[in-house]
Amino acid sequence: MTIEYATRYRTASRIPADPTKPYFIEKGEGDRAHLFGDLITVYAGGEQTENTFNFFTVEGPKGDIIPAHVHADTHEVFYITQGAVRLFVEDTEGVQQEKLLTPGDFGFVPKNCKHAYRMEREHSQVVGVAAGPGGTFERFFETLGAPADALGLPREPVIPEPHKFGSVPEQFDVRFLRDHEWRTR
Repeated sequence: MTIEYATRYRTASRIPADPTKPYFIEKGEGDRAHLFGDLITVYAGGEQTENTFNFFTVEGPKGDIIPAHVHADTHEVFYITQGAVRLFVEDTEGVQQEKLLTPGDFGFVPKNCKHAYRMEREHSQVVGVAAGPGGTFERFFETLGAPADALGLPREPVIPEPHKFGSVPEQFDVRFLRDHEWRTR
């Protein structure tokens, strides 16, 4: 049995807003959102961890690169559980790297490092954790994309209106880099 809570983000959530409450969430039953072609499921966020970290999964089909972006105050972890994901990273001195990650592989992106990723196989999945002094950014996914009630990938990609990208940096520590080019591949 899974308990539902009302939160400031959703009328029904499996995640309690009260950080003093232990809880359990069955596979896939966290707060879900669609963004681009992906399904993002949040299992723990800022409200539960006093803004110290978040924990989420991103599942997606083989597809286009997720736009280059940077977090000024947030470190991000990529742990691959299914499929294959190509992680693109540029450090603060401009050195670019890319790495194909497969199940069990781990990637770490420090704050202020530009990065992007691309699902390289159908049904790829990333476990993500983000932490930093600026708080957490997990509610970015449903704010830029669309909250999702059903399990599964979106039938059609959820592409945000261009103006939505501009409102995200102050609120969620995600700044998109529209004209960024990857020189690796």
